Amino acid sequence: MQKTHPKLAAITIAVLLAACTDNTGLPPVAVSTTPAANPTISGLAATGAAMANADVTVKCSTGATIKGKTAADGSFNIELTGGQTAPCMVQVTLGGVTLHGFANAAGRINVTPLTDLVVTKALGSGAAAAFDSFDAAKGKTIAGALDAAKKYVSDSIKTILDTSPSGDLLTGVFKVGDADDKILDALAAALARGGKTLADLRTNAQAGKTLTPVDRGSLVANDAESSKVVTTVTKAALDTGGTSSGLINLSGPAQCDVKVVAINYNTIGVKGEATNASGVLLLPSGAGACATPKGLVAYAKGTDVQKPRTLANPADGETGLLAAMYAAQGYAVVATDYLGYAKSAYPYHPYLHADSEASAIVDAIRAARNAAATTAIGVTLPNKVFVTGYSQGGHASMAAHRAIERDNASEINVMGGAHLAGPYNLSGSLKVTSAVGGVQFFVPFLVTAWQKIYGDIYAKVSDAFKAPYDSYIETLLPSPTLTYTTLVTTGKLPGGPTVSPDQARDTIFQTTFTASSQTSNTNTLYIAAKKNDLLGWSPKAAVLLCGGSGDPTVPPAVHMTPMKADFDSRSLNNVTVVDVDPTILYLYGSLLMTDPATYYGNYHGTYEPPLCAQQAKKSFDRILNPPL
Repeated sequence: MQKTHPKLAAITIAVLLAACTDNTGLPPVAVSTTPAANPTISGLAATGAAMANADVTVKCSTGATIKGKTAADGSFNIELTGGQTAPCMVQVTLGGVTLHGFANAAGRINVTPLTDLVVTKALGSGAAAAFDSFDAAKGKTIAGALDAAKKYVSDSIKTILDTSPSGDLLTGVFKVGDADDKILDALAAALARGGKTLADLRTNAQAGKTLTPVDRGSLVANDAESSKVVTTVTKAALDTGGTSSGLINLSGPAQCDVKVVAINYNTIGVKGEATNASGVLLLPSGAGACATPKGLVAYAKGTDVQKPRTLANPADGETGLLAAMYAAQGYAVVATDYLGYAKSAYPYHPYLHADSEASAIVDAIRAARNAAATTAIGVTLPNKVFVTGYSQGGHASMAAHRAIERDNASEINVMGGAHLAGPYNLSGSLKVTSAVGGVQFFVPFLVTAWQKIYGDIYAKVSDAFKAPYDSYIETLLPSPTLTYTTLVTTGKLPGGPTVSPDQARDTIFQTTFTASSQTSNTNTLYIAAKKNDLLGWSPKAAVLLCGGSGDPTVPPAVHMTPMKADFDSRSLNNVTVVDVDPTILYLYGSLLMTDPATYYGNYHGTYEPPLCAQQAKKSFDRILNPPL
């Protein structure tokens, strides 16, 4: 047994006694005789790759600036040796790359492109300038906005990449090569695809705009056909021949020739990812009033089952309607083909998905301006924008109208919207037990598109669809080769003159699937429909709702009437409703007695569109030239 030195033992006993009591009789506070270590700021600097041997500079609210270096793996450890106190900004520089982070307290702090965006968003100004003059006041500003800024960046990255870091953007532990680090690689790749840089994202963060690596609405650079004039249709041709002949009684004689311009433009997908869409720009051409468009009509087309179809085709019936009704009367028109059609590289069409319909139209407006301004065309489009669309396009145009007034009002001046025969109340339509005309086309299209978007509409295809449709339905629409007619005649979809809508629905869908969406508000299809309803917004610009009360495909009683009632519930006085059914009955009602199948078969696709387009044109004219 080791002996204790007597003097050391005495000292030890005295210390122990001192620890038990003091002159106050209260337990004392224990005091460590070991000097406290200086606080440190440590973390990882990376852009995807480690920022190895980079310069690290730390500025705090008090004390001198401290400098250091990162290690080979991008890690750094800076000791606060001169009385520095948090909050602190951290700047890491390697070559031409400078990034920033923020430490509200000593400890771990990462420096990445995402932390740089967080600091930029929190400041509402450039992080580099703030770092140069960093002080306690700037630290307080950043700290106060930090939680909101982190959410903004995290949500934006989720939108762009469909994933986001698992931990806190500023303090979460990660290492080069792990899943969180690969998000930085994916962001860099998305920026490269979109021809953008981190500086572009910083600019958006400062302005509080959505972060996106895509130059939305720019023309696709490697497409020589984009912004090319396909042809010019003369006034005489518009009045006497071609696909628009017969419209003269509704549109009036053509006042201008019409240039047909193909466009292919950059836009975003449902997750904010970079992609493209094509479409058409129709420009009035000629002398006098035809030399300068009086407004820009942004148009959204109806449901299309033909993947190759583009509206940049002067022989297309819908293009002919737009040319005769609007462009030949002095309006410029831009119409998107939507994601997943024609030249779009998007892998599917997100049918009746409100947000991506809106972004495709907003970016088409930007593309129209870019195409018109090219040297070959040399036209400046006025910032007097009207938004309209028919059927699916009525849903899309209303979604775009809502999005522009909410997010892009300073850029796009919406003067009016005419939303025609659109399915605005999608969740309500699921509760209707009787199937609509065309159910075998529209509802499978919607269900499979929403499955691709949300991933939870069904667990397996056969839960929703009966055989043999379950074996191919997810890739059927839109079709590269089949039309509405041949989809039925080839047996790919049920239908025919003797098949009722209810029979068609029950042939293709599992009964339990349709019944669940009709009865359960927790059904995933119903929840997705609620996300894409257009009820609950208040337009600032004038709105026209048009449809025919006898429409068997998009019944106004299910959609237009509830939409108007919703507007009325907020006492809006800028919404007008037009029912064109009396005119349809006057023109075609004799078929009800002799051939009702033809009458109802043509109602939504043939009779209704030009009559509602005429009403839209009258509405736009009144807005530009209000009556005295």
